[in-house]
This record gives sequence, C-alpha cells and structure tokens, in this order.
Amino acid sequence: MGADNTAVNKVRKRTDGRLARGNQTRQLILRHAVDVASVRGLEGLSLGQLADELELSKSGVFSLFGSKEELQRATVRTAVTIFLGQVVIPARRFPDGVAKIRHLCEKWLDYSRTRVFPGGCFFYSVSAEFDARLGPVRDEVAAAQANWRTFIERTIEEARAAGQIRAETSTGQLAFELIAFMETANGESLLSGDDSAYGHASAAILNRLRAAATDPRLLPDAP
Repeated sequence: MGADNTAVNKVRKRTDGRLARGNQTRQLILRHAVDVASVRGLEGLSLGQLADELELSKSGVFSLFGSKEELQRATVRTAVTIFLGQVVIPARRFPDGVAKIRHLCEKWLDYSRTRVFPGGCFFYSVSAEFDARLGPVRDEVAAAQANWRTFIERTIEEARAAGQIRAETSTGQLAFELIAFMETANGESLLSGDDSAYGHASAAILNRLRAAATDPRLLPDAP
C-alpha cells in the first residue's frame, strides 16, 4: 500500500510540474502577444511566429492554445489584466470625488505615454481593427471597452454622490468626453511621435472636470 502511495505521489508531482511549466509558458507567450498585437494587431498574431520569436516548440505553443482565435481572445484578456494593474487598481485607492476621476484619467495618460504596450493603448489599436467585425474576438474587445466606460461612469456617479459633481451633469456625456480626450492624445502621439498631446489632454480633462465640479477649488488651477 505504501509503495502504491509513493508511486501515485510521484505521478502527481510530475503532472503538477508539467502544468506549472505549461502555465508559465502560456503567460510568457501571452505577455509577448499583447506587445505584438498592440503594434501589428490581433490579426497579426501567429502561433508559429510567436514560437519562433520566443524560441519555443511550435507544437508546444499550438497545444497551449489550439487555434488562432483562442490565442486572440486570451491576448485580449491578458491585456485587460495588465490595464487593470496599471490604471484601475491604483485609482481605487483614492476617496470618491473629482480628484479620483482626474487621477484615473492621468493614470490612463501615463499608461499610454510610457508605452506599457509598444503600440500605445492596446484597446485603442484592436478596437479599430475589430469594430466592424462579428465574432468572439470582437465580443472580448467590446466587453473590455464597455467595462472601462462603465468604470469611468461609476466613478463619476460616486463623485456626484459625494457632492462633488453638479447634479445636472450627464454621466454618460462626461465619460464620453474624458475618453475622447485620452484617446485623441494616444492617437496623435503614436502618429506624430510628439508627446505634447498628453499635456493638451491633461489640461482639457482638468478644465472639463472643473466645469462639472460643485467646487472648482477641489481641483488645481493647472495640470
């Protein structure tokens, strides 16, 4: 009986070790894939090319994902996790109010400016690629964008509940304008190679929030 248990434990350890190595390899591939997709697009992803670039077995890479579509969907989910860590989670530490909204926007501008993804905002890039398509990959991208917009709207509503946003302010309109300022800065920076757009966006966001605030003194006069 003892010998049987020893054999079972050895098999279990070997299985656990293979699973751990498989998960590590999968994460390595996906971290590279998000960088590639931010520049070349999700359609630019290739299981074979990723294997070559990372010097991995092609058969091993294929076994981890199975299809290009699954690779694309997993890449979007990985980008979401990275984005949350860079932008959303740090903003949650701030108390509800207009300063929290501004901090959230500034973190987004930093995320784009510092090129967390080489191609700027990952979602700006892949949304343009998939906005007119149908299918599971588009659904992943659309859900990520919708969740981001919803989070901004909820942050605005929390600021209103805290008495810092004017009651007549349209949450959806304000969120739309803030996102437009951020995405315009991202796009102009990528196209021109000039980071001055981030300064313009920061000033525009601050001015818009001061106009919506019940007390503009809750925010600085200038970025």
